[in-house]
Amino acid sequence: MQLQSHAPSGATLLISLLALPQLTSAFYLPGVAPTSYKQDDAVPLYVNAIRPVGDADSVLHSVLSWDYYHPTFQFCAPEGGGQPVGESLGSILFGDRIKTSAFELKMKHNETCKKQCEVTYGKNAAQFINQQIQEGVSLNWLVDGLPAGQKTIDVLSDTEFTNPGFLLGEQLDDGRIKFNNHYDIVIEYHEVNGNDGQYRVVGVIVQPESRKYTGEIGPDTCNTAPDIVELSETGDTKVRFTYSVYWIESSTAWATRWDKYLHVYDPKIQWFSLINSSVIVIFLVLTVMSVLVRALKKDIARYNRLDQINLDDLSGTSVLEDGVQEDSGWKLVHGDVFRNPSHPLLLSVFLGNGTQLFVMAGFTIAFALLGFLSPSNRGSLGTIMVLLYTVLGFVGGYTSARMYKSLQGEKWKLNIILTPLLVPGIVFAVFFLLDLFLWAEESSGAVPFTTMLVLIFIWFLISVPLSFAGSWLAFRAPAIEPPVRTNQIPRQIPPVTTYLKPIPSMLLVGLLPFGAIFVELYFIMTSIWFSRIYYMFGFLFLCYGLMIITCAAVTVLLVYFLLCAENYNWQWRAFLAAGTSGGYIFLNALIYWVTKLSLSGFAGSVLYIGYSALISFLFFILTGTIGYFASWLFVRKIYSSIKID
Repeated sequence: MQLQSHAPSGATLLISLLALPQLTSAFYLPGVAPTSYKQDDAVPLYVNAIRPVGDADSVLHSVLSWDYYHPTFQFCAPEGGGQPVGESLGSILFGDRIKTSAFELKMKHNETCKKQCEVTYGKNAAQFINQQIQEGVSLNWLVDGLPAGQKTIDVLSDTEFTNPGFLLGEQLDDGRIKFNNHYDIVIEYHEVNGNDGQYRVVGVIVQPESRKYTGEIGPDTCNTAPDIVELSETGDTKVRFTYSVYWIESSTAWATRWDKYLHVYDPKIQWFSLINSSVIVIFLVLTVMSVLVRALKKDIARYNRLDQINLDDLSGTSVLEDGVQEDSGWKLVHGDVFRNPSHPLLLSVFLGNGTQLFVMAGFTIAFALLGFLSPSNRGSLGTIMVLLYTVLGFVGGYTSARMYKSLQGEKWKLNIILTPLLVPGIVFAVFFLLDLFLWAEESSGAVPFTTMLVLIFIWFLISVPLSFAGSWLAFRAPAIEPPVRTNQIPRQIPPVTTYLKPIPSMLLVGLLPFGAIFVELYFIMTSIWFSRIYYMFGFLFLCYGLMIITCAAVTVLLVYFLLCAENYNWQWRAFLAAGTSGGYIFLNALIYWVTKLSLSGFAGSVLYIGYSALISFLFFILTGTIGYFASWLFVRKIYSSIKID
């Protein structure tokens, strides 16, 4: 998944943000400089992992990727074997395995039917490769940082774009499976203005073909071999690999060479979703304002007026001349509303990590929106997320300790230890177990052991100390005092109506924030599992903002109704109700699994469900934290506005 974006300021902010999807393609990360070549200069072609792909209407059959030089594929390798090319941390985590290749490309130097090597496939290798072809895996090459792809037509919009990757083979209508062993490599180049003899690569297209050679290979052999290559599953099959290179001058500028890759499927759906979510949020906020602000102003005025009058009534009820009854509604629980919830340690740890995720997500989307994450800088998204989460360990530790101290927690040492270890430990443990499945399948998607050590190094030597420092400062700071005193004896909670019971209220509250991001979530999942480039960060920024507002508004409304029903146990209810959005995301992933995926292996299903559960868990922490702090500020505000004897 790759990216980029761009943003203006002032009164035109909203219009500019909505136009971002069309403006992003020309903005690149500073420092990613173009490479210029002279005629006959070597242009390296790197190979990447072999991945399953799919188009807009296809069903994905596998989520496993393979190393290009996996022994079973037997692709032609350079002398000494393919050597790894330096990659960023995010690139490795996203499954890139870039290596050198045996292809020889020279600027503006055409090659026709050039022989690479000859290999023999046994029946076991043939069975494996034929299965991969049926599952729709594709080869992924890189030329000057650009992914080699095939030109595709979007039938809905009738627009042409370049889809990264090209098929390993194809199953024909008659049931035969052809194996592609010849590649027509078409490279578009652009001459640098003012620099005679300097050229830059601006496009790479590969047209794979299946050619069965019977004699010597010459310049015209590739076009005269009519038969296709079929790998026999009962015996050995000899295959000769060839390729041709064609250089075509293009008017495309280097700065806009990614435009042809950045294609949006069904843009009208995204616009409709954004407008629909905006209408829902506006309606929701207006509802909350009309219900809460007007009701609260009336309640606060009535409560404060009642406090000025001292009427003694033997029945225990004081009635004013205008018929207004004394304390009722949410003021009745003022002595219990700030009572410490159950399991304050766990709640504070979740809140600390949720704050860390919230700030990390905000900064990441902002960086992408401003164009600092370029698709030519592979893995920049994953790298920036890891680095931001690491550095923001200080914020997580400070928030967790501050809240735990305000909840009068006594196990402060345990809080300091659990904040940087509990949630990241769960994520790392699940990630490691899923990685074991990839190792068992010999998939290239398995994160190398050395990278695992790097993650542990970053975690324990940077994130954990920063979290400890934040916790230490928070525990030294004075505790956040509640605006009203808490009674020694807890008040009895009366029965509540059905919609305020835990499960119905959680299902209702969690649904609306999920609805604000539902459509954009579909495009993100499609980009991840179908190996597409995601760059619509203008839409994502607005959807993220709408999700935050929706999450805060519905949780505050729930807490208000709870307090009016004299139920003062709002802390965990606010966190869990807002966090239920994560459950809806997992349910949506299961539906996506049934409708868009047809995974053939057990390992693929475990990986998909495991990664979906991991993402849903992190989203549960994130939205739960948003709901809690919105409710916390709301409760403090209303109870600090009334006079308590």
